[in-house]
Amino acid sequence: MTEMIENIGQGESAPTPHAPRPTPAAGRLYGLGIGPGDPELLTLKAHRILTTVPVIAYPTMESGKVLARAIVASFIQPTQIEIPMPLPFSVERSSQPYYDKASETIAQHLIAGRDVAVLCEGEPMLYGSFMYIFNRLAGRFHTEVVPGISSTFASAAMLGAPLTYRNDVLSIMPATLDEATLRDRLAAADAAIIIKLGRHFAKVRTILAELDLLSRALYIERATMPNQQIRPIATLDPAEVPYWALILIPSQTQPQ
Repeated sequence: MTEMIENIGQGESAPTPHAPRPTPAAGRLYGLGIGPGDPELLTLKAHRILTTVPVIAYPTMESGKVLARAIVASFIQPTQIEIPMPLPFSVERSSQPYYDKASETIAQHLIAGRDVAVLCEGEPMLYGSFMYIFNRLAGRFHTEVVPGISSTFASAAMLGAPLTYRNDVLSIMPATLDEATLRDRLAAADAAIIIKLGRHFAKVRTILAELDLLSRALYIERATMPNQQIRPIATLDPAEVPYWALILIPSQTQPQ
């Protein structure tokens, strides 16, 4: 999760394997999965790296709002260098030049021999913002991705909803898909997680009603955060549904 805002990564090429060819003196790049929001869900490895690297980078909104840093703020040391990475979070503008600029700033620290940890909400390789830094820098520097707990699976835990049994297939799909594609994929899914709700909630709710899935659908926003909310879908005002919300449709299979 991090899970990012709708247009981030639009136009980006798919991730490909990289063979690092770093100079011996270069620093190491870390993609640090910091989990869905509860700082206690940070892994021991992520905590060790977070509290010892000399440089920390993290995405920010152009307004200055920072979610990733806020999650781990109590662990950040005053001696650490911080690199805010402003991103447009807008469907009107491409994020590519922003990632280009952030990557080059990070690269300068790596070239100078300083390790850099890039904070990423949720799991870095599952709709994570770090993937776009990885695509730009992993071929130049030693890179290590530290897995994090995805908000998708944290939500299942918070809802007390087992997702899959036996041979069930789980589908994770963004609400930003067009209506026809989303309907087709939901109709064929054993179990599903619909992420990036925000302004697409009304469309999703209509599709769920058409497919007779509303009785199975569970809603949660800001899973594991202090302002987490679990609410009945029927009571929701589409205008108030945040981006950081998802709908879970657990499997119908109930093993004995």
